[in-house]
Amino acid sequence: MSDRQSWDAGVSSLLKNIYRCADKSSWYSAVAEAYDRTRPRYPAPIWDFVQEIAQLQRHKSVLEIGAGPGIASIELAKLGANIVCLEPSKSACELARRKCAAYPNLEVINSTFEAWELGNQKFDAVIATTSFHWIAPEIRNQKAAAALKDHGLLVLMWNTPPQPSYEVYQSLAAVYQTHAPELAKYEESQNHEQNLAKIGQEVVDSGYFSNLISEQLISQVNYTVEEYLTLLTTLSPYIRLESQQRALLLAELQRVLEINYGNNLDLEYLSLVQIAHKVSA
Repeated sequence: MSDRQSWDAGVSSLLKNIYRCADKSSWYSAVAEAYDRTRPRYPAPIWDFVQEIAQLQRHKSVLEIGAGPGIASIELAKLGANIVCLEPSKSACELARRKCAAYPNLEVINSTFEAWELGNQKFDAVIATTSFHWIAPEIRNQKAAAALKDHGLLVLMWNTPPQPSYEVYQSLAAVYQTHAPELAKYEESQNHEQNLAKIGQEVVDSGYFSNLISEQLISQVNYTVEEYLTLLTTLSPYIRLESQQRALLLAELQRVLEINYGNNLDLEYLSLVQIAHKVSA
């Protein structure tokens, strides 16, 4: 196996097993505000697709898993459904509560999905917003199904991190090789699609869900160099870096980017939604 193949396998294992590698209550705590500022929003066509299938209106109930700082929560609240949002990070939870304070139909609870007591509550939809991979596979499908009413919907919404073109990334290769060679890989959209398709297939293969449908969209956005570097600090592989290593890496990335591209970068990201129906008992 080549060095690149070994590295790819290692990163794939990390991302696949991130739920075992990090304390969910604190992982994003230091970057909650940065996460809210720089992580992309779900585009209107993705919400339209969700609404076309799920019809999340005032009489509906929704459980959101992994609300983060409320990026999707506030959009869900505007639809009028009664929403319970679970978020393990205390700082992100507090931010989501502030953002959604004007919506009495929404409650944010500081808890992991695994630890949260379902009780007798049943929901019309369980929605995981770029978070389903954080839940252990042996738990996530079974408990999501248990939280749903008969014929309820599991909705997995995903946004991949915005990234520059391959040409821009190549100009940064030497920086990564010097300061963080483990982060030197460029992620093609097709790789993200394949990885997310595997999660969707696992949902169906669990036996708890069927009739999986999906929709996706590539969006273009413009970030300043500072915004892009701040975005990087919210990504798990960068959070895992030792603080001095991360600071040196970001400083050098900033220098190269500003020399070659000024202060603005054109980025793109993939949004994808997967919807499956609970299998009736």
